[in-house]
This record gives sequence, C-alpha cells and structure tokens, in this order.
Amino acid sequence: MSLTIGVLKEQDEHEQRVSVDPEVTKRLVKAGLTVLVELGAGTKANFFDADYESVEGKITDRASILSTADVLTMISNPDQATLSALKTGQLLIGQFNALTVADEMNQLASTKVNVLSLELVPRTISRAQTMDVLSSQASVAGYKAALLASNVFPKYFPMMITAAGTVKPAKVLVLGTGVAGLQAIGTAKRLGAIVSGYDVRPASRGEVESLGATFLTSSVSNGAGAGGYARELTAEEQAAQQKELADFISQNDIIITTAQVPGHKPPLLVTEESIQNAKPGSVFVDLAASELGGNVAGSQPFETNIDERQVTIVGAANLASQVPNSASQLFAKNVLAVLNYVIKDETVQVDLQDDVFKDLVAVYDGEIVNPRLRKTLNLPELPKVEPIETEGD
Repeated sequence: MSLTIGVLKEQDEHEQRVSVDPEVTKRLVKAGLTVLVELGAGTKANFFDADYESVEGKITDRASILSTADVLTMISNPDQATLSALKTGQLLIGQFNALTVADEMNQLASTKVNVLSLELVPRTISRAQTMDVLSSQASVAGYKAALLASNVFPKYFPMMITAAGTVKPAKVLVLGTGVAGLQAIGTAKRLGAIVSGYDVRPASRGEVESLGATFLTSSVSNGAGAGGYARELTAEEQAAQQKELADFISQNDIIITTAQVPGHKPPLLVTEESIQNAKPGSVFVDLAASELGGNVAGSQPFETNIDERQVTIVGAANLASQVPNSASQLFAKNVLAVLNYVIKDETVQVDLQDDVFKDLVAVYDGEIVNPRLRKTLNLPELPKVEPIETEGD
C-alpha cells in the first residue's frame, strides 16, 4: 500500500492559500504516492477540485484524510478539532510558528504526532533553500506590500509629466531589507517611486543599491544575527534606531516595514512620535503586524487605521495570502522539497542527525527536539548522539 499524503483546507478566515497545488500533486502521484485533497482546499487560491482530480488527486472529506493520511500538509496551525483528531505516528508539515505556540507543540508531543515546522528551516544551509517557506512567502508579501501602498496612497507613484503640469514621484522608505524588503524595493522602483532602504546589516547595502535604491546607513553597530536575520537589538540600540529613523520617516511619503525576529515580538521601528511627525497623507504598511505587536506603533493585524491627518497605518499581516495562487505554488514546492528528503522506499524517514532536519523538526516520537524550541520552553538540551563506529573506521 502506497504512502498517503493528506492536503488539508485552511481553517483561518484570513488564509486563502493551499499547501499543495495540482502541479505538486501530479509529481507526488507520479512518484507512487496517494494524494488526498480536502474538498475545496484550493478554491480560494484558484485551484479547483477538478484540477486535482485531473492529475489523479483524490478529493475527499476532512475526517477521512485525518484518519487515513500518513503525512498531513497545511499552511498554518491546526485548530483544536484537528489537533484532537491527529493520530500517533502521523507527520504534520506546515508553517506553525512553533516558537510561539508552546501549548500546541506540547499537545502534539503528547499524542506522538511528528511535526516539521517549516519556519525553523536553517536558511544558511544551501540545500535547505528549496524548503525555505519564509523566503518564498516573504517575496510574495514584499511584492504585495508595494502594490498595497500604491493603492492606498492618494497620489501617483511615478513622476507624471502632463499638459496640465508635472507631478512629483512618491518617496518610499523600506525598513528592513531582507527578502520581503528587497522585493518591496524592487516593486516600488518598477512603479516609478524614489526608493530608499534601511537596515542594521551593513551587508545589505550592495543588494539595496543593485535595485537602484538608496541605502540608508545606521548608527547601530552591526545588527546581523544568526540564520540571515537581523539580531534582536538592545534597549539602548533600539532607542538610537528609533531616533535616526524618525528623521528618515519625515522625509518620505510611504514607509513599508518588514523587520521580524522569529519567536520574538517584532522591533518597534516607528514610534507614535514618528507617526505624528510624518507628512499628512503618509502611508505605513506594516508587514510585521501580529498578535505579538508590529514595527509601527498602533498597527493591528488585518486592520487599516486612518487618523485626522489622513495618515494611514495598514496592519499587513499574512500578506502572502492576498496573492494566494502564486504563494501556494511556491509553498507547495517548498513542501515537495521536504517530502523528497523524508520519504524513502515508501516510508517516512526523518534523520534527526541531518544538519537541516535537526532544526526543521519541532516534535518527534513524543519529544520536543528542536534546540531553539527546547530553549524557549526552558527544557534541558538533549544528549548528543555520537555516530556509531563500524569495523574499518
């Protein structure tokens, strides 16, 4: 009997993506796997049940998938009903933000459900890049952020020379120049704006300038951290950063913020004072808006607030979901890359000694195994497993 992959429909009202698209379904079926897809799972992403059936995916109900699938894929965290229905030995793959949902990870460990939480992938290991959902989805979010800003902003982005006169181009400032920030810069430039990028990582200068934008330097000492992220700044460094940013913000029309530290509250880059000193009609698009907070004071996830000066703050949480078709295609390829590593000889084999999977796996065989997650939960380090020596070594 072939291994069964179950593709679940997302339960979050804000989520429009699907974890596996028809193209990846086709590849999995060709590899000899059975793919069960929940009824309507891809509809919001413009992938219909007939599209899955045309590549031999099997459309069925959620209960059947939960009871029979060996591997379950989804975008984000399962609801309580799904958690309760999961079975011992099943492998759950998705972007679960494991570092911030300790109770959920403990529950999964107690039922011996194995969990690969994709945001934990070590991004600096080259062979893990095809699994990197943070990069693939951040690229989509950055693109959409610039489009969203242009839609909200009450003026042109490009310089417009007309018979009635000339309109000056908009000035866009992007705070944080990782994958999302660079994509926002590139999109804003293509729309004709004058663009600047700010980052505490000096190495970002070349990438920003290669897109034709101006790199704004920081007085904060090297803010590069592990895994390609900016590190968490000290209180003193954050105060200095906020002060220097206030001046940059006041000179721009649109500010797109992208700074996140996985498992931690996003850094506050735009204070209430900076908002009050911004130009009337300014637009702030906060990609870091979440239940933990955001980069912009007062931003709320999935909410847009406009004050009496027509300054707009967009809490642009989960922005990749607003480009669901493209985002799902990329997410599905990340999932496929993971499956190609863990499925061998029609069985699931997870190597916890592998450089990638020792970080990517959050829960395995009833144990929380990810080092960062164990540290977050104040659990002791697991003993290191020494390689077994064989004759001739």
